[in-house]
Amino acid sequence: MTTDTPARLLQLLSLLQTPREWPGGELSERLGVSRRTVRRDIDRLRELGYPVQATKGSDGGYRLVAGKAMPPLVLDDEEAVAIAVGLRAGAGHAVEGVDEASVRALAKLEQVLPSRLRHRVSTLQAATTPLTSGDGATIAPETLTVIASSVAGRERLRFAYRSGDGTPSRRQAEPYRLVSTGRRWYLVAYDLDRADWRTFRVDRVTEPLSTGVRFTPRELPTGNAAEYLRQSMYRRQETYDFEVTFDAPAAFVAARLPNWLGAPEPIDEHSCRLRSSAGDSVEWLAVRIALVDCEFTVHRPPELIGYIRELGERLTRATGGTEGFGTVIG
Repeated sequence: MTTDTPARLLQLLSLLQTPREWPGGELSERLGVSRRTVRRDIDRLRELGYPVQATKGSDGGYRLVAGKAMPPLVLDDEEAVAIAVGLRAGAGHAVEGVDEASVRALAKLEQVLPSRLRHRVSTLQAATTPLTSGDGATIAPETLTVIASSVAGRERLRFAYRSGDGTPSRRQAEPYRLVSTGRRWYLVAYDLDRADWRTFRVDRVTEPLSTGVRFTPRELPTGNAAEYLRQSMYRRQETYDFEVTFDAPAAFVAARLPNWLGAPEPIDEHSCRLRSSAGDSVEWLAVRIALVDCEFTVHRPPELIGYIRELGERLTRATGGTEGFGTVIG
């Protein structure tokens, strides 16, 4: 029997968060209290903002339904470990779609995990070999969580950084946002030593430390972290314009390409055109276009046209077939 009211409420909440309806008698038996106490505890949960729905009947049932706000969750050990492992896997390898919100969730979860569960998470993560892009740009999840916590708390960040040519340095910055491009994580921050905005590849960051010194966020030149990163990357790299027509609706294509490549323009309800610029490799862009999974026509640039033609011929030879890989112009 659970006599401690807070502990009993947490146990009741844990049961209700299982997607099923719980008869009042079963809850009474599980908690070791009277049905009257169960009803009183249900009222307490409702006062705390948990949308508990009651159904009429001989036994009466209770279930947790979707509400207007997200109340705190209660997880058992296995659930907490499963969520932490999943978030760490995604965060550590820049899976497309796993954004800063996921990293903040990981930071909050790992902060309250008991040491025994943190050890289980680390053990499972170490025993897992992910299928990555092969460029070696992996990130320690702890690095991301420290940075995300500093962003959320508006606290200055210190870290060691290695530039593209291997030059080491120590940085002190006001972290603004984390941005994922699908393959890598970047930190957009105001570099205090250089008195200017900078972007940092997170896989090159080590020893991150939140200093506890609060700051008021400065106004970003572009007003948008993703756009600032895009412009920063283009300033550092040789970029090229490209144009591709897809034989599929714009919404279908947009859902299969990274947002930062731009939005495809509808031609009609069955086709669309994408005009944009890229600073990534031609090889990477060719594969991304092919993965849209529809017929397409490449109009420019010549480098992309040539690589897709070569890749198509190579794939055709590999399968012993004669059909083309895609259509190229030029």
